[in-house]
Amino acid sequence: MDFTKNPETAVLHSGYRADPTTNAVAVPIYQTTSYQFEDTGHARRLFALEEIGNIYTRVMNPTNDAFEQRMAALEGGVAALAVSSGQAATTLSILNIAGTGDNIVSATGLYGGTWNLFANTLKTFGIEVRFVDASDPENFRRATDERTRAYYAETLPNPMLKVFPISEVAAIGEELGVPLILDNTASPVICRPFDHGAHIVVYSCTKYIGGHGNSIGGVIVDGGRFDWEKHAGRFPMLNQPDPSYHGAVWTEATKPMGPVAYIMKARCTLQRDLGMALSPFNTFNFIQGLETLPLRMREHCANAQAVADYLAGHPLVAKVIYPGMSASEPQERVERYLTGGRGGLVGFELKNDDPEAGARFIDALQMIYHVANIGDTRTLAIHPASSTHQQLSAEDQLATGVTPGYLRLSVGIENIEDILADIGQALDASADAKAVAA
Repeated sequence: MDFTKNPETAVLHSGYRADPTTNAVAVPIYQTTSYQFEDTGHARRLFALEEIGNIYTRVMNPTNDAFEQRMAALEGGVAALAVSSGQAATTLSILNIAGTGDNIVSATGLYGGTWNLFANTLKTFGIEVRFVDASDPENFRRATDERTRAYYAETLPNPMLKVFPISEVAAIGEELGVPLILDNTASPVICRPFDHGAHIVVYSCTKYIGGHGNSIGGVIVDGGRFDWEKHAGRFPMLNQPDPSYHGAVWTEATKPMGPVAYIMKARCTLQRDLGMALSPFNTFNFIQGLETLPLRMREHCANAQAVADYLAGHPLVAKVIYPGMSASEPQERVERYLTGGRGGLVGFELKNDDPEAGARFIDALQMIYHVANIGDTRTLAIHPASSTHQQLSAEDQLATGVTPGYLRLSVGIENIEDILADIGQALDASADAKAVAA
């Protein structure tokens, strides 16, 4: 049977059936650092990539392997690598193919931490990031040169919440030999980027995958569809002898395993050397979250739509930012890519121009948490300009979609009446004597 066709089944049955020793159905936590080799020949074959198996948990772990296989099945990819955080996933996805003197082209609509990584930290590695407005896909082509190693974007940019033109940019990348890396953190299940031409998908599992705010982790999923050999000149790290792994040419060494050169290089060199390993205990928590992810996403989307509709009709709200609710966003794009719902994130701006009105709204919340996170079962709220995007300049904040009065909700799965009641009383508290209901 094909357990990967439907997400509800894939997250429960892919990659693992039962523990071979105990027949345990739940994936065990293999809380171990290392593994006994059968003999010296077995060890030699593992280190030579002639055989795949466990060597050291920094590189591979049976609990992580089960999770990786389920994530690959959920996305329709060929392989995955679990890492210590979403930031680690983004960082490794770039460093795996780009080095000093190279560049990537990124959409401006990014999570604040990713923007800072791209605009500042990657510079110290000698990697340039060229930011472009994704509303015109051709901007990616215009920014591309012979040293461009990847395109990067968020499927549902947080906090801009304008759906990225996946197939349009992926097609440009195919033509020019540049892979599209998509952060799908805000839209698991409701969008499958590989179905629209993306090549690599990254996640912060901390968010919707885990869903309960108790573990930090990330994952990189390889779609297995980009021809690294065809564009060998652009990707020397995959097509030339790698001195960090006894001269292995990754596109050649991994052929017996399938089209997994990208993910195997990330595992065997970057994960090995930089040590961004995911704890098997955290992985266990992600597996539990993954099992209910399709069900939770339905409720997140339904509640978020109700919140967006409520805010759109509220006299104290000037603007609602939610997929499909902006006249400037192509409705066709929203419907084509977000097939399972519009997501659980809702942004809005108050009519009150008092700079303290947003703070009053946040401070007045009683049930909703003031938290720098998204994707929890609980509803969360934050003022990005003073928190998650505070390190950005005012100009860069605007480029990412953050205005001084922007407020973001990550809508949870509580009863919708309770969510709306808390939002309503906090909106009332945000008004002052000058606020005028339009």
